[in-house]
Formats: sequence, C-alpha cells, structure tokens
Amino acid sequence: AALALAALSARRAARRWLARRCWRAVGLKARLLEARRRDFCPAQSVSYVNTDPLLVVEGRGARLIDERGRSFLDTRNNVAHVGHCHPRVVAAATRQLETLNTNSRYVHDNIARLAAALTATLPAPLDTVFFVNSGTEANDLAIRLARKRTGRQQMVCVDGAYHGHSVATLAVSPYSKYAEAEASGGTAVLSQPDVYRLGLSDEQATSAAAAQYAEVLRAGPAPAAFLVESVMCCGGQVQLPRGYLGRMYEQTRAGGGLAIADEVQTGFGRSGSSFWAFESHGVVPDIVTMGKP
Repeated sequence: AALALAALSARRAARRWLARRCWRAVGLKARLLEARRRDFCPAQSVSYVNTDPLLVVEGRGARLIDERGRSFLDTRNNVAHVGHCHPRVVAAATRQLETLNTNSRYVHDNIARLAAALTATLPAPLDTVFFVNSGTEANDLAIRLARKRTGRQQMVCVDGAYHGHSVATLAVSPYSKYAEAEASGGTAVLSQPDVYRLGLSDEQATSAAAAQYAEVLRAGPAPAAFLVESVMCCGGQVQLPRGYLGRMYEQTRAGGGLAIADEVQTGFGRSGSSFWAFESHGVVPDIVTMGKP
C-alpha cells in the first residue's frame, strides 16, 4: 500500500511538472485571454482580470495551482464542497462514467438511493425530491411550484439576494445588475436584515423586518412565496438574525403563501452547525432548493 501511494504521488508530481512546463509557453496567458475575449460573451467575467488573472492548471484540496506552480488558498470556489479532486469523489465519478452516464428518466438504483439519502436529512413533512441540473433551475422550479399551488404571481425576496440567472430567478435576485430588467412589477423586495451594518440587535432587526413585511402584505398583491437564502451569500455573507425566519415564514403562511429556503450555497453542512442552514433557526420551509454538493 505504501509503495502504491508513493508511486501515485510520484506520478502526480511528474504530471504537475509536465503541465507547468507545457503551460509556461511565453505569452500563453495573454493568448488565452485574447481567445476568451474573442469567443466568449463579455458578460462572463474573469476574476482578477484588472490585475493578474489566474491561469489555473490544477486543484488539490483547498488550493489551486497556476501555470507557474504557485499555490493559492481557494476562498472563492463554492462548488468543490469537499475540496478539489477529493480522491473518493474522483474514484466514484470515474467508476460511474466507466459504467453508465445517462438521464433520470430510466429506473436505476443510484438515483433512488440519492433521493432517499436526501430526504433522510430533511425534517418532516419534506419527503419528495425533484432533480434538476443547477441551483438556478431548482429555484426556478420552486417559484413555478409556488405560483401553481397558490394561483398567484407575486414573489417576495430580500435585498442583496442571489437566486440564479433564469428570467424568473433574476427577478428575485436584487444582487444582480440584471435583476431590475426582469422584475417587471412582480416582485416585492424587503430590506436586508444585516444586524452588523444596521447596528441593531437580532430582536430589533427581526421586528423591523416583520413590520416592513406586514406593510407589504397589507398593500398587496398577496404573494405566492417568500424566498430567501438561509445565509445571504453574494449579498455579503449575512447571517440572518435569530427569530427572523420564524417570523417571516409565519407571516407568509398567514397570507396564504409558501416559504422557500434557498440552500444552494449554504446547504450540505456548509454552515457548520447543521446540515441545512435553516435548521439553526428552528423552522421548516415548504420548499428547499439545493445544489453544488
């Protein structure tokens, strides 16, 4: 076993050396940036393009390696949940790709076991899953389900929120510069309950949010759903104040709407104290969206 591990480490080191040697061609990064500018939609931005954008050739654990062999602590990536190239994930993905790669319309034990494993982590009465391809699609579907169930169109979201890039999810994503073009009067935006920036206690921030929401509900139209990230991510890593979700969910349901918890960037144990971030608030949503496992 020790010899096998040593051989594997040696192969990885040789591969890294070869990759860096190949990637070091003079002007390669500039040529790649030029190709990207030529072939990509300019809306697809590059991180650190105003300084020295990373040309990443490898990822290991919590670190990214560039073409010069420099190692960077990755504080930006929210997809590689257990680190880059985790050996168990790589092995499982390799085995599956060697066996079968198809969609969910066929009967297969893997997708049934995944559904059972997911529902086992959720509190009652959340017991049904719907598989889609991305967090955007999950939130888009949640909005469609809420509108179908209630017969309403109005959505309520929170300032600074980000829920995706479809037409429906952009309309409830004030964080995005494109949100205003899609909102079209069908979205009510509540103030962000940021206790740090507001200088309020949890109780004060929750009371203020509840009062604002009550006014929105009185003014109408009645919402199909209240949608919020259990921790506001793109909007500033804002922890929701204690009692906030409970009050907002209660008011939503009293008005006939549904409570949707966006766990795309906060679920699967990312918040540390619980598997789903909403659990730390002692609430149960009507719909939970998830992604980036």
